[in-house]
Amino acid sequence: MNKGLIAAAMAVSLTGTLIGCTILPNPEPPRVMDLSISGPAYQADRALPYSLRVDTPYASEPFNSMKILAKPTAWEFRIYKGVRWRDTAPVIVRDALVQALRASRGFQNIVSGTSLADTDWTLITELSAFHTENHSGNVGVTVGLHAQIVDNRSKVTLCERSFTTEQPAEGAAINQVVEAFGAAGAKMSGAVTRWATRCNGVTSQETDLPTQPSDTGPLTTTSGQRPHTEAQAQHSTRAHQEERRAGQRLQPSERWS
Repeated sequence: MNKGLIAAAMAVSLTGTLIGCTILPNPEPPRVMDLSISGPAYQADRALPYSLRVDTPYASEPFNSMKILAKPTAWEFRIYKGVRWRDTAPVIVRDALVQALRASRGFQNIVSGTSLADTDWTLITELSAFHTENHSGNVGVTVGLHAQIVDNRSKVTLCERSFTTEQPAEGAAINQVVEAFGAAGAKMSGAVTRWATRCNGVTSQETDLPTQPSDTGPLTTTSGQRPHTEAQAQHSTRAHQEERRAGQRLQPSERWS
């Protein structure tokens, strides 16, 4: 056979192979889901005379991602296929906290962690759970958050608390799972907002389980010590405000010396 004909046949065969490789169907893009926060927002009794920065929560893998996670066992995570969050889980949680805190009107100003504005206090959080779990065939969402309010000038932790929220889903379908995430996010942001707007500037540590903070009865800190009485707390708050006003009257060179 003529060598030219052989080369031509091989070229045609190779071209057909390459064309065949390019007609494979493209995978469908994943659905992009958001944390839908609904329901009435918590309203503070009064606004604290401070501005608050809400930092993006710290989180390790796999929580620091856009994946929607399931935890079928204590040692394993799995990923819901074909869907993802609109942003990483920490950013979604931060946005929910900013929304709830602004709606509460419990501070003079609420600033997102992406802003360059100066604030009096900062809300620092760590995201330890943001996934579904299966309990006896029932799917539920778990959200865990450890929160601290820090004075930006003294770097002292004013208030500290751990929160865990659990929300059952109506079913195992992804839409029902995302709805449960939204309900859990609303519970979490509401609980954090109530706690933050009641921070009186007295250092304390508390651990909270999935329910709303109680307004009755004395609280106990994790160290086993009772918090300050209401009169002591008010005196401390007034002293803090007077110190802050005194600092504002100083010249810049005196204030930061």
